[in-house]
Parts: sequence; C-alpha cells; structure tokens
Amino acid sequence: MNLLLAAHGTRDPAGAVVTERVAAQAAEALGVRVAACFVDVRRPSPADALAELPGPCVVVPMFLAAGYHVRVDVPAQLDAIGRHDVLLGQAFGPDPALVAAAADRLAAAGARADDAVVLAVAGSSDPHAQADGARAARRLGRVLGRPVTLATIATGGPRVGEAVAALRAGGAQRVAVASWLLAPGLFQRHLDGCGADVVAAPLADHPAVLNLVLDRYETALTARTRTA
Repeated sequence: MNLLLAAHGTRDPAGAVVTERVAAQAAEALGVRVAACFVDVRRPSPADALAELPGPCVVVPMFLAAGYHVRVDVPAQLDAIGRHDVLLGQAFGPDPALVAAAADRLAAAGARADDAVVLAVAGSSDPHAQADGARAARRLGRVLGRPVTLATIATGGPRVGEAVAALRAGGAQRVAVASWLLAPGLFQRHLDGCGADVVAAPLADHPAVLNLVLDRYETALTARTRTA
C-alpha cells in the first residue's frame, strides 16, 4: 500500500525539502511508493499527489498537534477527492518519541542542565491543538527533569520572546528554546531572534520522525486488517 505524507506547507523551499527527504527515507524503508503533499501554502495538494498515486494509499498527517488541519481540513480534502482506497492514519501529536527528539535537539544546540527551558510551538486558537502543546511541554519537562515553559510563535498564548524575557526577569541566567516545529521556515527563523541563549533546530531530520512515520503507517494497516 502506498504512503502519502501530508504536511502543513511553507513558503520556504528548505521546509519542503525536509518533508520530501522524509518521504524518500520512508520509501526506502518500506519498499512502497511514497509521496509528500501540503495541505496549505504550497503544492502539491493532497489531490495533486493522490492523482499520481493510483491504488490503495495510507495518508499520514505530519502534524504535531490535533488542530483544525488534522481534525477538519485533511479529512475534508480527502473526502472531496472521492476515493475509497485511501486510509487516513493518525497525526504525530505530542508523541513521546518526538518529545525525546526535542530534548536531543536541545542538547545538540548546547543547552545546559541548569538552563531555563521554553518549548516553542506554532500556536493555535484550537483548544485541541493547545492541549497537545501543553502535553508536549509537560512531557519534555519530565524528560529534562525540570519545568518547561510553553510559548507560542504565532497565536494562542504567550509569545516566545515574552516567555524568554519573563524567565530572565525571574532570575534565569540562561534560557534555552526547544523547537516544536518539524521543518525550517519563517517560524523557525522567528525563534532565532527571540533573545534566548540557545535555540534548538526543528525536528524533521531527527530519526524519530521517520520512525514515527513508519509506526503510523503500520498502525493504519493493522487497524484496517482488524476491521476488514
């Protein structure tokens, strides 16, 4: 069964390259046809990509939170295509494997054990997405063994720069920002100017992302077999 990775999309070509690289890695690992598409901002759209993927296909939404795109937009786009051989898998969400990857990225960026930590999420007005962001922050705090402050880049809560400034005002000597983003782009560049001492890289090149893609694919196939 083919695999389609559905990402948000970015105007930054580097972000699309990262997503396409994960698709190529998944194709090599699974031995099936794999393509990448984008539900917003850039093409190919899901409809474009599925037109080039005849036959049964699993769609894995590469989203870190269950916001509008995951719960409404992606299912609606797939329904509009009208194919009955397309199986929608689970989104990434605040999966513990990705939380561990965020901790790895922090360490690689030079974070220290006594740094105050901010988890930077894209942000959303959707309460489901907000809950997933809060869950990711709590899980990262457990991995690191210290509190993690949740902040947003765009909307839905305190901004990253404000969180960094508040931690400094509260006595933090150094502040590290963990990126809860998959790919480089405008949002990641925003973090570079947030005033933190350390800013971690986004997640998509981490091996955990590919492993999670494979897991979501296999889980969708298993669920399909059980209900067949």
